[in-house]
Amino acid sequence: MPTKLIMPLLGEAVTDATVTKWLKAVGDKVEEYEPVLEVNTDKVDTEVPSPTSGVILAELAKEGEVVKVGDVLAWIGQQGEAVPEGEGAPAQPAAAVAPPSAQAPTSPMVSAPAQPVAAPVAAPAAPRELGFISPVVAKMAAEQNVDLSQVPGTGMGGRITKKDVEIYVEARKQAPPPATPAPAPSLAPAQPALAAPPAPVEKPAAASLAGTYTVVPQTPMRKAIADHMVQSEHIAPHVSTIMEVDMSCVIDHRNANKQAFSAEGANLTFTTYFVAASVAALKAYPLVNSSWSEEGVRIYNAINIGMATSLGEDGLIVPVIKNADNLSLLGISRAVNDLATRARNRKLLPDEVKGGTFTITNHGVTGSLFATPIINQPQCAILGVGMIQRRPVVINDPDIGEVIAIRPMLYLSLTFDHRIIDGAIADYFLAKLVDTLRNWS
Repeated sequence: MPTKLIMPLLGEAVTDATVTKWLKAVGDKVEEYEPVLEVNTDKVDTEVPSPTSGVILAELAKEGEVVKVGDVLAWIGQQGEAVPEGEGAPAQPAAAVAPPSAQAPTSPMVSAPAQPVAAPVAAPAAPRELGFISPVVAKMAAEQNVDLSQVPGTGMGGRITKKDVEIYVEARKQAPPPATPAPAPSLAPAQPALAAPPAPVEKPAAASLAGTYTVVPQTPMRKAIADHMVQSEHIAPHVSTIMEVDMSCVIDHRNANKQAFSAEGANLTFTTYFVAASVAALKAYPLVNSSWSEEGVRIYNAINIGMATSLGEDGLIVPVIKNADNLSLLGISRAVNDLATRARNRKLLPDEVKGGTFTITNHGVTGSLFATPIINQPQCAILGVGMIQRRPVVINDPDIGEVIAIRPMLYLSLTFDHRIIDGAIADYFLAKLVDTLRNWS
């Protein structure tokens, strides 16, 4: 009896994932625990291993398709074994479509008109059989005003994928020309063919750029980032406040302790100080460590700091330092080093990018002075850290009064959800963070 390869539970809050790459094809041999495919959830790629040794008999999910925990991804058995009836989803739709086309040569006059009629009638039936519509598909359908019962599903078991919705939306743009011949199908077949071409011609900007660009396919990570950022902007009214801080004390402390931290196996980075200072400010103003809900503002007991980590052109991921308020500076430094290294090596676990209550993004590493980042939902605030820049500032010397001096200065920006936080609280919070860094000892 063949064995099912089931979509596993990859984390406490993980309900679905996107199939990014099949590592084995139908007919390939596979050993027990050998990776069969890769899936992506919350921008983390994870290999799904085989539960047994054998041969891949059927693959039931396509690359790019969203699958939920518990779905059957593939069947594994011995060469020549049959997949249980009704379980080889990819093969059956093809078999169902084949007979009409096979009959076409036998009875061309009958089958020619039958084919165009059969396709649209069958299309709505597939989605009605689905027991699951992914959040991404549901969101896209709502935004594009798409009736999912009209969308043919090409995914596993007839499930509607994001690609199906995209194809439907594009096809709908061409709908007005075919609508004209509908009342008199026998008279209008030639007209749609003539009317269809003008639609794309009416896009002069696209036409003028034709052949002058290269399309880079969207990766699951880029799609996830795009969806998350657009969602955040739509959900929360974003407001930002910006302050500057003299980093002299932090730099002195870091220079004095780098060697000791290194002996403990930790690289003392500036991010360590930003996390520690954020913890101090969140303790002083716990309202910033919260999220919005219709029942009330949820103020979290744990302080879980997300630190945005660049993966170059592949995108951005935010591993979370759990219970950062219970860690010493050395503990924070170790957590920062570990999560950043494993993030860049694609070794994070799905749970390690979940559960954040506040996020820090250090855009200054690329030379940016200040920015107003987008809130990482469902959190209510995000700290932007700019580049440390030595520049002249006015300081108050206790002996000689006000003087101009060269200091390592840094801009900090706090973008916050104005539904939860007012400007005064945001400023108090950021001022506390600035004071902690400026007077580090």
